Amino acid sequence: MTAGHALLAFTATAGLLTITPGLDTALVLRTAAVDGGRRALLAGLGICLGCLVWGLAVSVGLGGLLTVSRWGYDALRLAGAAYLIYLGARLLTRPAPSLELPSLPERAGHTPSWFARGLLTNLLNPKVGIFYVTFLPQFIPGGVPVTGFSMLLAGIHAVEGMLWFGLIVLATRPLTRWLRRPGVAKGLDRATGLVFVGFGVGLLLDRRSS
Repeated sequence: MTAGHALLAFTATAGLLTITPGLDTALVLRTAAVDGGRRALLAGLGICLGCLVWGLAVSVGLGGLLTVSRWGYDALRLAGAAYLIYLGARLLTRPAPSLELPSLPERAGHTPSWFARGLLTNLLNPKVGIFYVTFLPQFIPGGVPVTGFSMLLAGIHAVEGMLWFGLIVLATRPLTRWLRRPGVAKGLDRATGLVFVGFGVGLLLDRRSS
């Protein structure tokens, strides 16, 4: 496989995986609908930075530790599960009553938390690491710098992710009037909370052989 063919194959495959509904999409969709497009894009940017971090870890061999170290995998799995269940529980117990956000200027200083939330959601999910460990090497042809090419692939995945998150944000705008109806935001928060708790419980129950 030539480098050009590898890039084309990876771009197509990663694109399909990007638009597959999952935790990242749920987080950005909920944030866009309830907290606004800017915060949603910050969360998406954090998620995509997490992809770059995983790509770098895999390229220098650190990501491979997740496939051989049960302790390392379990530590990251438990931390990720606790974080997701915490986020989900907050959404379930304290859902937003509506999309009318009071005192918006006072909350502007907290926008970096959305970036951190996206980043932590990605980095604390060991399945993302396993995905990169098993997925990226398949698209690295012989004779290329492994670190540089791995980062290029991770960068492509990150760009596709930001494009997808941008489309999600744009898609919520025509629905703004409906989303502003009383109870809609609360229902969306609760649904997203269930998704987060479900992913967290799934991580808790995930057992793999060492």
